[in-house]
This record gives sequence, C-alpha cells and structure tokens, in this order.
Amino acid sequence: MSILIKPIITEKANDLSELHNRFTFRVDKGANKIEIKEAVEKTYGVSVKNVNTMVYPVKRSTKNTKRGVVIGKIGAYKKAVIELADGDSIDFYSNI
Repeated sequence: MSILIKPIITEKANDLSELHNRFTFRVDKGANKIEIKEAVEKTYGVSVKNVNTMVYPVKRSTKNTKRGVVIGKIGAYKKAVIELADGDSIDFYSNI
C-alpha cells in the first residue's frame, strides 16, 4: 500500500470512472507505471488496461492580511489515472 497513497474522489474523477472506466489515485513520487499497475491489480483484484501519470509541482502562495504577509505552500505530488479492462470496476463507497 506504499505505492498507492489514496484515491482521488472529485467530480471530474467520478465522471471519468462512470463514463470511461478510469480511476484516479495519488501515488508515490518514485513509482513508475509498471509498479502502479501491479499495485492496483494486487490491491483491488482487477486487470489494468492503461496507466497515465502526472507530476504536479510545488504551489507557493503569498497573501497580504491584517496580520501581515502569510506565505503558504502545497507540496508536489504524483497522480495516476488508471484505465481498467471492460467488465472490471472499483467501488470506493462499499465500506460507507
């Protein structure tokens, strides 16, 4: 479970899963596509057809407030979009 950090559940990710059978995960920055594919297949018991990865850079922001200048930072992360084979699906909401 060290390669797959968490699933990304947003409106856009839900549309991808419903329409195109693609699921989105936040993954370890050092993982490659083959390792991500094996981790998803092992964890969820599905067959992966395709893996796309994106690396997001660090985002820095500066805000002027009553207290003074506030500097914030959002760390860099890697996102993977996994396309499953026809007939396979992942249910993130089964435990709720």
